Amino acid sequence: MTPALALERITCTFVSRQDRAKRYTAVKETTLVVAPGEFVSVVGPTGCGKTTLLNIAAGLLQPSAGAVRVLGELLVGTNTKAGYLFQSDALMPWRNAIDNVTAGLEFRGIAREAARAQGEEWLKRVGLSGFGDRYPHQLSGGMRKRIALAQTLILSPQILLMDEPFAALDIQTRQLMENELLELWSADRKSVVFITHDLEEAIALADRVVVLSAGPATHPIGEYRIDLSRPRDVAEVRLTPRFLELHTEIWHAMKDEVLKGYAQQRQ
Repeated sequence: MTPALALERITCTFVSRQDRAKRYTAVKETTLVVAPGEFVSVVGPTGCGKTTLLNIAAGLLQPSAGAVRVLGELLVGTNTKAGYLFQSDALMPWRNAIDNVTAGLEFRGIAREAARAQGEEWLKRVGLSGFGDRYPHQLSGGMRKRIALAQTLILSPQILLMDEPFAALDIQTRQLMENELLELWSADRKSVVFITHDLEEAIALADRVVVLSAGPATHPIGEYRIDLSRPRDVAEVRLTPRFLELHTEIWHAMKDEVLKGYAQQRQ
């Protein structure tokens, strides 16, 4: 089966603008393959290059070495098969909820009435039917995340790239959004790359968890198949014996790297 996304021996080195002799290799010879319909969580210490890998997968950043393939084709330019959900809100404050949701369709030239009909359907799917006339400042953090999710999924991307999308939410809202994501994902099984610092979140959501080393020269140090049954409730699954076994195993593998990353941040 052709992978939905394949990052092949990716290296990304940044050159200092002040002194071109100074170089920083954020990611080194990293390979990450995501199957069609697979949900992959990527965890690692702060500053280890997780977002760099996501930006490379999106075609927003060119690697210094290696290749990216999308559905078997070499990626050149922006990854038009992928939707990107950022950590911070990317909603346009001058547009109301329905207009934010339909923005991508309008940019693609879809007629306004047709786009609006799809937007209303997506607002309903994310539990915000009747909120289409609200502006971002009138919505809670969880509501804005739902709008952002609808804004991304309405374009029907085959790959979903998610950069700690729920990190800023309180724990109750976060778990509601995680379950919302799993419900939407199970209906259409996009290929997902989900970046998170939260190991519990990574395990609760994913089919597979990939652990990255501390930087510089970040690279995978392990990957773990998550054999928890679906459908899942992210709060309830955390209480199961198998979840605790997986958490213990993965944490032991990444603990030293987290401590190393923390020490680097203090310096």
